[in-house]
Amino acid sequence: MEGGNSPNLQLQQLPLATAAVSVQPHTDSFSYKENLIGALLAIFGHLVISIALNLQKYSHIRLAGSKDPRAYFKTKTWWCGLFLLVLGELGVFSSYAFAPLSLIVPLSAVSVIASAIIGIIFIKEKWKPKDFLRRYVLSFVGCGLAIIGTYLLITFGPNSHEKMTGENITRHLVSWPFLLYMLVEIIIFCLLLYFYKEKNANYIVVILLLVALLGSMTVVTVKAVAGMIVVSIQGNLQLDYPIFYIMLVCMIATAIFQATFLAQASQLYDSSQIASIGYILSTTAAITAGATFYLDFTGEDVLHICMFALGCLIAFLGVFLITRNRKKSVPFEPYISMDAMPGMQNMHDKGIAVQPDLKTSFSYGALENNDNMPEIYTPATLPIVQEQHGSKGVSAPPYRVLEHTKKE
Repeated sequence: MEGGNSPNLQLQQLPLATAAVSVQPHTDSFSYKENLIGALLAIFGHLVISIALNLQKYSHIRLAGSKDPRAYFKTKTWWCGLFLLVLGELGVFSSYAFAPLSLIVPLSAVSVIASAIIGIIFIKEKWKPKDFLRRYVLSFVGCGLAIIGTYLLITFGPNSHEKMTGENITRHLVSWPFLLYMLVEIIIFCLLLYFYKEKNANYIVVILLLVALLGSMTVVTVKAVAGMIVVSIQGNLQLDYPIFYIMLVCMIATAIFQATFLAQASQLYDSSQIASIGYILSTTAAITAGATFYLDFTGEDVLHICMFALGCLIAFLGVFLITRNRKKSVPFEPYISMDAMPGMQNMHDKGIAVQPDLKTSFSYGALENNDNMPEIYTPATLPIVQEQHGSKGVSAPPYRVLEHTKKE
């Protein structure tokens, strides 16, 4: 009996052992392949977005410097930039469906690297090699650090993958780690919004923290929407789940409010500060959201987590050095134009407006004190002529005004 039962037991256990051995290595290799596909799509998307934005900026500058009366949306350069912008956004959007959220978000440093390289290539100034190296050494070091950080992120990024089905997303949405994270994030967001609106705390960290908190929810919903679309294309329809449309509405709403706060920050602070601080805060918040919602780092060893954190820090430092070297825009100093006022005659004979020099004046509408001005700019004086009268008893006026004829 024992000898007869043993072959049956071996036959029953053989498929299970074979499945356990074959599925796990295939899953690991497929997961790394998905990571590579998602990373390449993100890099391609951010690179194309950077080129597109620079093309549109070039179109605006070219129209502003010429006498072309056309609007910017009637130029081929602007439409080419818009096409590339949509293509890049589609690449970044699709990358979330393949790789983990914590891997895709830090790769936005590629756009900063590309913008720095494009700015150096298309620079219009004359320079010497020594001056060029001394001036742009921070940009070169920053680009190198950002590339090293990007390599570490891709190599030691999280390797957690699951199908973005409606059941999985709903299960993550009601999990206690994400609910706790959402509670803390809502409290912090309300406090920051109160200080920003009521106490007028217009600090750059406050505004960009609001952007980062909204951005963390944006990337969470983007991954859910993109993943459900890819699963639906593969044959398992997910668009009939209500969670898909909930995530879609949250994605659009958070993206709109995020753009609103970014526009307010751009009016108050320099773009280089917004790029560096915003990248650091947004990436940190997004990685935290991905770790709590999608459990990106579950099952990862300590070495991979530490190397991934090191890659983030190196990328942060690289982006900071790149944006640190950017030129700060000189603020325009407004002044009152006498010629533009209706009914106001020009105060000078040659039509030169009475305005301050932008490089030397420091107050609104201030005039320079120039002692070497021509005589035509000095106020007119009345000539005094003393007259002596024969009769002493009649008092004569101390002066009289000489009338000049047209011949004089």
